[in-house]
Amino acid sequence: MTHADQIREDRVEAALGKLDLDTKARLLAGQDMWTLPAVPEIGLGSLVMSDGPVGVRGVRWTTDDPSVALPSPTALAASWDPETARRAGRLLAQEARRKGVHVVLAPTVNLHRSPLGGRHFECYSEDPFLTGAIGTGYVLGVQEGGVGTTVKHFAGNDAETERFTVDNRIAGRALRELYLAPFAAIVKDARPWGVMTAYNRVNGTTMTEHRHLVEEVLRGEWGFDGANVSDWMAARSTAGCILGGLDIAMPGPQTVYGPALAEAVRSGEVPEAAVDAAVRNVLRLAARVGLLDGAPAAVTGLPEPVDGQALARETAARGFVLLRNEGGTLPLSSGRLPLPSGALPSAGALPPSGTLPPPSGAGPTVALLGAAARDARVLGGGSATVFPERIVSPLDGLTAALPPGSLRYAVGADPSDELTPAGQGFELRAVCRDATGTVLGEGSLPTGQVQWIGDDLPAGATYETMASIEVTGTFTPRETGEHAFGTRGLGAFTLTVDGAAVWEGVQRMGEEADPFEAFFGAPSERGRVSLEAGRPVRVSLLFHVPDLSTLPLKAVMFSLLHLGPRRDPDELIAEAVEAARAADTAVVVVATTERVESEGFDRKDLKLPGRQDDLVRAVAAVNPRTVVVVNAGSPVELPWREEVAAVLLTWFPGQEGGAALADVLLGAREPGGRLPTTWPAVLADAPVTEVVPVDGRLEYREGVFIGYRAYERAGTEPAYAFGHGLGYTDWSYESLEVTSGTGGPGGPGGPGATVRVRLANTGTRPGREVVQVYLVPAGDGETADVRDRTPGRLAGFAAVEAGPGETVETEIELPGRAFESWDEEAGRWRRTDGAHLVRAGRSYADTRLTATLHL
Repeated sequence: MTHADQIREDRVEAALGKLDLDTKARLLAGQDMWTLPAVPEIGLGSLVMSDGPVGVRGVRWTTDDPSVALPSPTALAASWDPETARRAGRLLAQEARRKGVHVVLAPTVNLHRSPLGGRHFECYSEDPFLTGAIGTGYVLGVQEGGVGTTVKHFAGNDAETERFTVDNRIAGRALRELYLAPFAAIVKDARPWGVMTAYNRVNGTTMTEHRHLVEEVLRGEWGFDGANVSDWMAARSTAGCILGGLDIAMPGPQTVYGPALAEAVRSGEVPEAAVDAAVRNVLRLAARVGLLDGAPAAVTGLPEPVDGQALARETAARGFVLLRNEGGTLPLSSGRLPLPSGALPSAGALPPSGTLPPPSGAGPTVALLGAAARDARVLGGGSATVFPERIVSPLDGLTAALPPGSLRYAVGADPSDELTPAGQGFELRAVCRDATGTVLGEGSLPTGQVQWIGDDLPAGATYETMASIEVTGTFTPRETGEHAFGTRGLGAFTLTVDGAAVWEGVQRMGEEADPFEAFFGAPSERGRVSLEAGRPVRVSLLFHVPDLSTLPLKAVMFSLLHLGPRRDPDELIAEAVEAARAADTAVVVVATTERVESEGFDRKDLKLPGRQDDLVRAVAAVNPRTVVVVNAGSPVELPWREEVAAVLLTWFPGQEGGAALADVLLGAREPGGRLPTTWPAVLADAPVTEVVPVDGRLEYREGVFIGYRAYERAGTEPAYAFGHGLGYTDWSYESLEVTSGTGGPGGPGGPGATVRVRLANTGTRPGREVVQVYLVPAGDGETADVRDRTPGRLAGFAAVEAGPGETVETEIELPGRAFESWDEEAGRWRRTDGAHLVRAGRSYADTRLTATLHL
């Protein structure tokens, strides 16, 4: 313990001694959606939390309070670079301080157990070692900026179906080696100031009451000394939660803590010492972020300011994964497509998205195709949503980077025929009125979404006095034709367009068990109106506010939705084909939608929505230089992948995704990513697809065999292996040397082994290579029953850079834990003695060098 740590501990104890029971109980309960109460008597300020992980939204869920939007966690993990994650964390700490936020509710370190997981995009990887390494970098970066983190969701929250109640049955070995392992690594290497416990049960016990995993493992074995906060509305039992080790029950003010906790102490149901332990953890967190007078903040010298746009652009490119590149199709600047004079433009002023005129005919040309090329999807849905000040679409980025007249755009295919929140062409306000029609307050509404939670209301409005909310303003269509309008949300509505009533009625709760699915689920079309491009019309959606007094959380959520004129899909594809036929290169952007990847539900399949597969095949048939850009946060089936010249995976690339795409396509940057999870050719090939509980239970029957381990066990070849990714140069792996670490595997403070890999850049361009080291006990390979084998595992990795013809050597330390497995009978880690195969290479399926290490 440092001197500053001791001062903080002394100050925490002094503050705790001044609190009465009621104040202590109140301090453990949220006072609203995002904050804990201040206690001025002890010099304690109000602690503010905010959702992450791609940005810091703050306490207001609105585009009026913009946030930098970084690439999705899968993209960050695809960098295979903890330092990139650390730099991202520093930027988010900077954003948090700007917004008055003290704790970011991130990172999410659950695993990609199944590709059907609905929040797959919000987690890092199928591999616990890679997840732990990236998560460690993220936590270190955020906390170096003086802002706390809450590593989540502890534990086993690997799917969304029945997530509030599901009992995940996970055997001891899988629990330790897979699902707890990232949390353990981050606690050891980053000392996070917080952890968030999940909604679900693990082996019969709700995680917010799981004393064994929280008190005995997290705090006892691992030495975690931070605060444990519930996922929102996850705490269900006063005594169960406090005795199970939960420190903070969110949100408030109606929680199982506060007055209920004080009464439980007075009745003898809960010892006051348990409350004191929780308050001590909360005060320690407050001290670390500088909210407790007399206690030095954990960080006093802040990092240098970070350029958010520049880092978002760099991080996006570093996570792009080049899955296929036949004949060196990419980069396009290799003598095929001239760049403007000078370097690629900065991420400054870019033209708005829109349909471009045909090229002038001078020089090579590019056909850019796909609705997602114009209206980019840059992040996943649900609580991870933030609102960036700007979004650079692929069309924006390539328009700015290419010579004038060399780019032609066509929609080709739209991934969704559903209505989406009113955006392009709408100018809206939200007006709150009382029962007499008097205006209480109003504010701008840059999209058609009203998402007011807790105190996030226009000035002058309150939940008690609001009788109605009107979303009102003008809409200027960019296309002539029949426009569809609709609603999303629960309650009574009146919809008017251009002076005519379109619909009046009530939307009631359906079968949805998850509030995210109920409020943000399927949109409802209410009517169609013929409109003329460029002619503004008045629009109004009147929402009648229901009685909110009985709800545990005061919130108003509904949306005005819109869908432009629908053209014949075959006609759209035909237009794209003609554009592709006339171009030197065709770039097709395909994407998922928020109805495919979001919070609150799991996926049903891995297919791209709409006619996107048809578009790719039709374009590839007329242009052999077809490049497909995949804008998805998690695996999708790519049935045409061997029919096209190149496939580039951009994930959800954040606000600067289009600028980063131009950088990579035109060769200003190399695609730096490697797959953090295995991509199946078809869903049927995925070894683990069970995400729907049976009678409330979800059996993790596969044990430790998920991801690449499961594919090997099943003998199934995926479309693209874990760790796969191409660059713009070639590498030769020359030598591998392995030595045992001092103290042996698991020895005090010593690594399990040291691996040295020598490799050379044999191509014509500078490049970056991610050297991956996998470990498997050699003797286990002869085990008769494959189900009992110790699976091969990622044990270490490192990135190297070299110019053409250069040779470079990297040294990778393999931790002692890589040589151990969990002994369920003994309840402890067991070293696997004997021979181990050490494999180094470019992916799990492409190991170039092998050595044997004897322990």
